Amino acid sequence: MKMIAASARVHPLAVVEDGAVIGENVVVGPFCYVGPKVVLHDDVELLQHAVVTGRTVIGRGCRFFPNSVVGGDPQSLHHDGAETTLTVGEKCTFREGVTVNTGTTDGGGKTVIGNNNLFLANSHVAHDCILGDHIVMSNNVLLAGHVIVEDRVILGGGSAVHQFTRIGRQAFIGGLSAVSYDVIPYGMLNGNPGLLSGLNVVGMSRAGIEKATIHEVRRAYKQIFEGEGSIRANAAAIRDDYAGSAPVMQILDFIAAESDRALSSPHRGSKG
Repeated sequence: MKMIAASARVHPLAVVEDGAVIGENVVVGPFCYVGPKVVLHDDVELLQHAVVTGRTVIGRGCRFFPNSVVGGDPQSLHHDGAETTLTVGEKCTFREGVTVNTGTTDGGGKTVIGNNNLFLANSHVAHDCILGDHIVMSNNVLLAGHVIVEDRVILGGGSAVHQFTRIGRQAFIGGLSAVSYDVIPYGMLNGNPGLLSGLNVVGMSRAGIEKATIHEVRRAYKQIFEGEGSIRANAAAIRDDYAGSAPVMQILDFIAAESDRALSSPHRGSKG
């Protein structure tokens, strides 16, 4: 049985399967499809030809533009067909042709997207990705499986991210870049293969980070990537010096964390 709130508006040419849960003030436009295990929270809007399927929960105020397909099965040869999930936070926008897949059984079984994210036309979020808040994925951005993208990251048009890669908070990925290795918080990466080209100073300033703190981060960046030792050894060596700087500590913690990928650096080969 469908559970459709009284204030919801479902176009007569839309298909809402039995079992779907439709919240208050939801709009489902013509030729849309809502699967039987979908939950649309209040104020969600599906424009014509949008599809939400799978075991998918959509947060309040999200918008889906024509031909977006969210909650489809993972595109993985290893998926055994078991039921997995997709969870989307509040006020996310999925423009034309965006695709987002549910998780895989061997990858944790869930894809998770936070709040206030913008997915521009034809971008793709693969299985088991974990995304934070206030992320912008420009047109044709591709995330492979198991990618982690932290808060306020911007990915330029046509960039592609290798599976199991992490992108730290407020990093900036240039258009058409190939992201093969982890990108530190506040880092700026460009090219194919992608190399660090400094820090996202503009983004840091817009976020209200003080100039003195930005200078600290710049100094730490040089010590990490231009020091004589390996990246991880250099990062560990300066930890005590920057204990009072939250942004620097975020970078150092990111570098110290376990990962399936190497670290992006300003050089062609990472020093590890």
